[in-house]
Amino acid sequence: MRFPLSLTLGMAGYIARNKMRPPKQWQVNAASSAEDASNPFRIIHTSVPRERRRQHPMIGKRFPLVLMLEPLHTCNLTCTGCGRIREYESTITERLTLAQCLRASDECAAPIVSICGGEPLLYPEIGPLAAALLERGRHIYLCTNGMFIRKRLHLFRPHESFFLNVHLDGMEKTHDLAVEKQGVFRDAIEGIKAAKAAGFKVCTNTTVYKETDMREIEELFAYLEPFGVDGHMISPAYGYSAVNVREIFLTRDDVRDKFAGIDRLSKRFRLNSTPAYLEFLKGDRELPCTAWGNPTYNVKGWKGPCYLITDAHYETFEELMTRTPWESYGAGNDPRCEHCMVHCGYEPSAALGINSKLTDSFKLVSWAFR
Repeated sequence: MRFPLSLTLGMAGYIARNKMRPPKQWQVNAASSAEDASNPFRIIHTSVPRERRRQHPMIGKRFPLVLMLEPLHTCNLTCTGCGRIREYESTITERLTLAQCLRASDECAAPIVSICGGEPLLYPEIGPLAAALLERGRHIYLCTNGMFIRKRLHLFRPHESFFLNVHLDGMEKTHDLAVEKQGVFRDAIEGIKAAKAAGFKVCTNTTVYKETDMREIEELFAYLEPFGVDGHMISPAYGYSAVNVREIFLTRDDVRDKFAGIDRLSKRFRLNSTPAYLEFLKGDRELPCTAWGNPTYNVKGWKGPCYLITDAHYETFEELMTRTPWESYGAGNDPRCEHCMVHCGYEPSAALGINSKLTDSFKLVSWAFR
């Protein structure tokens, strides 16, 4: 199977229950935008009139699927496409307490927790955090640049619900250029080898930029095959406001060109992206952004509206869900969203079956059990 049976069945049951009975406390709709005027990266834009906004089909049935938990933003790298070390420069040395991390998970109760950052292996309580989340029945993806895996591996125990998610944007020369430091690729590969040898589940995460050669991504996945990597996440880069290097990012047309041949890759390699999301990247179907499906919590609170755009931070998850003007965002509603096709906004829509096709159920079952 592509994922542990417990994850596959647990997520299916969770989605079914919440689609039938979405938590009422999260369905109050904000009347207007609550923008954070202190945010230096906020982009002033002209709002689309309410009567011309694209209505989201699940605006009244909101619930989270994946918690993006950022215990800290400190990192040992300065990756070209990363906005965290720039957007949160003033709080870069701060970190959440273990209690805050666990409270955030309890608040939203998303079945999957993506521990990201920053570099989460620099978080002093990363071992106890992972253990506590597993005790709560969460499935964990620990997103890392891979440089500290060998040094920190003893803090964890192999578990079917625990994945190390190693970021790799290409082969050695390309990846080291993207992360602005030589030797990172080799350290990450050695970390992957060590983790697999110790019995851990390991997947990779790749961001596709304008200069990315998709043939090199195929070469990367083939290179990783002998190590027994458990899957690959892949997503187009999005030029959000905290990163000013605009020429590296993709328009929607660029994305569709890059991913035109993704079917061939998905047949050969175990891609963790759902068939519906891959069809969206190719331009074979439309999906709305379901940003509330992947909420982000960090040292400033619940980040709204999404992982990439920051118009406000909220103290509680309920405030994020009810005070964020969700219908003001997304392609056709906010100019900042026009070219975004990243997985954290659109995989939830695919998982929820929005704009589904008759063949989707067969495709999803075949994909899940491959």
